[in-house]
This record gives sequence, structure tokens and C-alpha cells, in this order.
Amino acid sequence: MNRRIIGHVKRVNGPVMEVMGITDAEMFELVRVGEENLIGELIKLETDCAVIQVYEDTTGIAPFDPVYGAGMPLSAELGPGMVGTIYDGIQRPLEAIREMSGIYIKRGITVPPLDREKKWHFVPSVKEGERISGGMVLGAVQETENVLHRILVPPRDKGILESVAPEGDYTVEEVIAVLKTDDSQRKNLFLMHRWPIRVQRPTRRRLPLDVPLITGQRVIDTLFPVAKGGTVAIPGGFGTGKTMAQQAVAKWCDADLIVYIGCGERGNEITDVLTEFPKLIDPRTGRSLMERTIVIANTSNMPVSAREASIYTGITMAEYFRDQGYTVAVMADSTSRWAEALRELSGRMEQMPAEEGFPAYLPTRIAEFYERAGSMETLNGDSGSVTIIGAVSPPGGDFSEPVTQHTKRFIRCFWALDRNLANARHYPAISWLDSYSEYLNDVVSWWEQKVSPEWLSDRTEIMELLHKEVRLQQVVKLVGPDALPDTQRFILEVCTLFKNAFLQQNAYDKIDAFSIVQKQAKMLHIIVSYWKRGSEAIKKGAVLSKLRKMKAYQDIIKMKFAVPNDDLSGLDKIEASLERSMDQMEALYA
Repeated sequence: MNRRIIGHVKRVNGPVMEVMGITDAEMFELVRVGEENLIGELIKLETDCAVIQVYEDTTGIAPFDPVYGAGMPLSAELGPGMVGTIYDGIQRPLEAIREMSGIYIKRGITVPPLDREKKWHFVPSVKEGERISGGMVLGAVQETENVLHRILVPPRDKGILESVAPEGDYTVEEVIAVLKTDDSQRKNLFLMHRWPIRVQRPTRRRLPLDVPLITGQRVIDTLFPVAKGGTVAIPGGFGTGKTMAQQAVAKWCDADLIVYIGCGERGNEITDVLTEFPKLIDPRTGRSLMERTIVIANTSNMPVSAREASIYTGITMAEYFRDQGYTVAVMADSTSRWAEALRELSGRMEQMPAEEGFPAYLPTRIAEFYERAGSMETLNGDSGSVTIIGAVSPPGGDFSEPVTQHTKRFIRCFWALDRNLANARHYPAISWLDSYSEYLNDVVSWWEQKVSPEWLSDRTEIMELLHKEVRLQQVVKLVGPDALPDTQRFILEVCTLFKNAFLQQNAYDKIDAFSIVQKQAKMLHIIVSYWKRGSEAIKKGAVLSKLRKMKAYQDIIKMKFAVPNDDLSGLDKIEASLERSMDQMEALYA
């Protein structure tokens, strides 16, 4: 970094500082403050003064301390070595920092995000004399056993390739190509490049969102699916299972890479992620889940301004892998803590507050974050996607508070967590009444072509039953279930069966923790068949107690534990047994 003084500290207000005597500075420029070189960013600029936010503890900073400019915005280093690494909110590798400073992060410590010593085996895919442009692939590095890291031309560069390094081992700082730009300048290209975290990486165009992100969680995939490149909010009060839901999706979803952003969460929750993820086995590859995961750990006791930056750092990394043609899922836990950081910083800058003290630009910032999701055609003609799943922590579980309400404006899938379900140990505690997905019509073709042509009709049938059950439960509270006719009691029976045998899922059971889509569709169809055939039998005079005593009914209750994903023949047997039992019962009352 160039150490040029651009001004001196005038006033310190927590992480926000006023700087006087500003010369030769730019908006969002990366700065260093004082002799300890605290990292900051210039966020407001006037004629001869500026405001900066500092990403570290500012204790000891005094007026007239120098402020140094870097001549570049806060940027992420993008290249081999990111996968499996644990960063803080401004992309400092925490494990490397621990080796240098112990268990506490020393102020002003500088550690490059990517290892400067490690050599990577580079295999070029371009030749000298070729015309290249931003986003094209120069070659590849095998980063992990399952992640082929494609080395990209920085998005804004284009020209004629003067030279390319031969296949071999290189560090991220060694030149692998020389580009002669269109204005006759020569530019060295490396295994890595930098990109400003607050700037969306360019693409050619957006693609339709018509392929679902398969999570293995039945309540999500079947009732409230999200498309690859979609946006999801998971709101819920304390203890309703937001973090566990995100971890389950991170483990089982069919994304190529996971970016997990722990934004302002409690240290023990981040500790769970850091201790559990390396032990978890990716079901698709049989290897550690960390081999396809990047973790950003920015806990609640870390500086508040770094929390604000962590969201942008994570989404920039995700966009980089999207540009390589990968499907990336971003877990932001939680966007409420990020919004609280915005509120604190705006308060210290003495900006006019809006509702509940949040800044007036909160909706804009939320929109800017979620619009960076999408399925894209990349600059090199490939396709990739970024799916954003953001947890929201409304105080007291109040979904009418500003962060939840503004988030709902910009997302298309809403997985509302219900405290009553969580207290009843029904997990995932996603409410089937308050949740919704606007991707349903987009992914229907995929489900009907790849899985089952009856999927949509079965889902519609069961959702109608769940809504009928709500009205019947109100009657039951007044007069009791015995006052209802068997046709209505059967609705309650089927809905209870569906909740326990389908929606409730045991994350600790080897068979039930994850369900392939074929198993989900078959289970749903069996329950809907039980409803349809049972309704017909009751109309002909069958008794509800007889339906409960069928062996097929007991098999349906246990099918989620009894039938493994790699052998679904057990579901066919249950369906055949159900049909025989229903035929026999209808024959009795014919």
C-alpha cells in the first residue's frame, strides 16, 4: 500500500472519525489511521474534510493523528486459496492472524487474504496472440479435489495476449500472462485479482430462474422451493432455529460452493459452524464440507463497521465463483445485525433517522444486496448463479419491524419460522401458513419433467388441506373434535399425519436428515392417495378408527425413517399395500 498522508484526525466518535485537511482522496477509498495503521474506509467527502469508518477498535486514536490513503477502494482478493478459509468481515484470514498474534486480533495487523508462499499448479487454456477480454478463462488451478478454480481475466481488462506462462507451479503474485491493452499499455496478469466489494461484478445478462435449489429439506423443496439464483429470507425470533436451518441447507443443498457469512452473530454460534463444518461430510463428494465452503466470521463483539462490510465481502466472493460457472449459495446470518450496524454508524454520523432509528437508506441497501443474486450468463458465455438465503432476527419475533418488512419487498421466497413449532420440537420450524414461494410456477416444469408429473397437483391438494385444518382447529377449540363429522375429522387426521410423517425432519437421523426429490414426491403422493381413497371410503360408510388400524397407515408414519434414499422400492410397497387395504375396505361398504 502506498503510504501517502491525505489528512489528519479531527474528531473521533467510536468507529466514525472526522478528518481535516483532506487532499487527493476519493469516496470509498481504503485508508489507514494512526501509527498503528488501523484499517478504514472513506464514506463522506467535502471540500477539505471527510468522514471515515474504521474497521477496528479506535481506542487511543487522538486528534492530529495522520490518515494514510491507499489509492484504491476496499477490495477483495480473488484467487486460489479462498475455499476452506475462515475470514473476518474485511477478508483477513483468521487462522493466519492467530498464528501471528495469538487468540486476540491485534490492532492494525495486516495479513494478505491469499497465501503468498503457496504454489498452485497452473494449466493455461489460452495462447499468445489471442484477443481476450474481461471474464475469459486464462487457465485453471485444482484448488481442492472437487473445485477446479478457473483463473479469470479481470472484468475491466481487454486486449491482445503478449505472453502466457507455461504449465507449472506459481504463487498468486507471480506473473502468468502479459496483456497489451487497447490503449497500448502492458498489464501483468496474476492468479489473483482484486475487486471492490461494493461494486457488483458485471455479467452479460440475467437468465430465467427455472431450476430449483435442492436442499433435501422436504418442507422447503416440496412446499416452498427456491430457484437457483433466487432470494430467500428466514425470519424468526430467538431460538426458532434460523442458524440450524441455514446450516442444514448449507450441508445438503446441491450448490457447488457455499459462502457462510456470520454477520454479528453470537460467538458460540460461529464456533459451532467452525467446529462442525470441517467434521461434516459432503454427501455428494464424501469429503469434508469445508472443501466447498468459505466462512466469514464476524461476531457481535467485533467492530460494528466490519460487520457492515462483511455482507459485501461475502457476496463479492460468491460472484467471483459464479463467473467461473459455479452455482453458489450465500448464507447471511443475520441481515438484522447488519442493519443494526448501519443504524449505529448512521447515528454516529448524525444522520436523520427513519423508522425505529434505522437510516432512511436502509431499503436501498437491502435492495442492493439482494439484487446481486441471480442466474447469469457470464462474460465468457458460461452460466452460473448466486442464491442468497438471508436470516432475519426481528426483536421479539415481530415480523412487522422495518428490516423484515423491507426485506419482504426484495425477496421472492419467505421461510417464516414459528416459535410454537420450535417449542414443540418440530424442526425445521418453518410455518406452512406464513411462508410462501413465488418461484413455484418457475420450477414446476423441472419437477414435473424430472421427478413426477403429479407433483404440483399433490402439493396443491395438501396445501388446501392445511388451510382447511386451520379453520377446523378453531371449531375444535370451541366444541372439541368429537363434535365434528368423520369427513372433517379425517382432514385433521391427514394433516397431522402429513406434519409428523413428512414436514418434521430429524437432522440427526442418517436416513431422514436428507431426502432426494424422488423420495419427497413419492412420500407426498402416498399421503395424498391416503387422503383421497380414505375420503371415498368414509363417504361409503367406513369408520375413521378402521383407517387408523390399517398396516399401511403405520407404514406411512414410519416411511421417512424406513426407506433410504438409495432404495425407494419400500415406498412402492407401501403404496401397493395402501391401495389393497383401501380396495378391501371399500368392498366391505359397497
